[in-house]
Amino acid sequence: MARFTDKSIIVTGAGSGIGRAAAMLFAQEGGKVIVADISEGAHETAAMITGAGGTAVAIQMDAGLESDVEKTVALAVERFGGLDIMFANAGISGGMANIFDTDVSLITEVLRVNLIGPYLAIKHAAPKIAERGGGAIVLTASVAGIRSGAGSPAYSASKAGVINLAMVSAQQLSGSNVRVNAICPGLTETGMTKPTFDYARDAGKMDRVGRLNPLRRGAQPEELAKVAAFLASDDASYVNGQAIAVDGGLSSSHPVTKQEYGRTAV
Repeated sequence: MARFTDKSIIVTGAGSGIGRAAAMLFAQEGGKVIVADISEGAHETAAMITGAGGTAVAIQMDAGLESDVEKTVALAVERFGGLDIMFANAGISGGMANIFDTDVSLITEVLRVNLIGPYLAIKHAAPKIAERGGGAIVLTASVAGIRSGAGSPAYSASKAGVINLAMVSAQQLSGSNVRVNAICPGLTETGMTKPTFDYARDAGKMDRVGRLNPLRRGAQPEELAKVAAFLASDDASYVNGQAIAVDGGLSSSHPVTKQEYGRTAV
């Protein structure tokens, strides 16, 4: 398959995890990829792509900082002549503190990266994509944004915002031929969840990872990357304003331990 031949693509959070897997998949299918990440992992991913014969340019940037987003979009235009696809994937977890133990500064930072970041991606990428006749924007939300039980208050609220942002943006881009959709990952083995997976492996408890979803396992980044690539491609030409759960079926029920104010129910 070569769904992205000569397409100009930006992937944020591409230094590891879902972003890295997506950047590599886009390049394998002919895309020219701007590999963006706040860490040096951006250069590692770009080297992996070019080493495999693909086209990639790395940039270290803060996805929640408007000047950096503008600079990243400008780089795609400069190097590849325009922009066709934006995958706004960068995000942070913000820990697992409850509402009463979460500092406002932490909530502010989580919202800045996880929600303002995708907003800035749409704001600056959409006009450039429209100039090329249309294309796609894909956002990374989470099952935590669908309903409670899969993340902290700060993280969950930020991802719920991303889901609504995809819907609002799809409407406000009416007539531009720019589609906006979101993926909602369940538990996936990335840098963010590495401690959980490492602990499970070391303790011989991998059978407990993802046990609440019907597939009874966690996901690998490549599984999420394939769905992001579908939404970015012409295969999804009539999919717009949607949030697609990729969670092994977790969000069909979201079974969780019940919590009560002041204590955890058993």
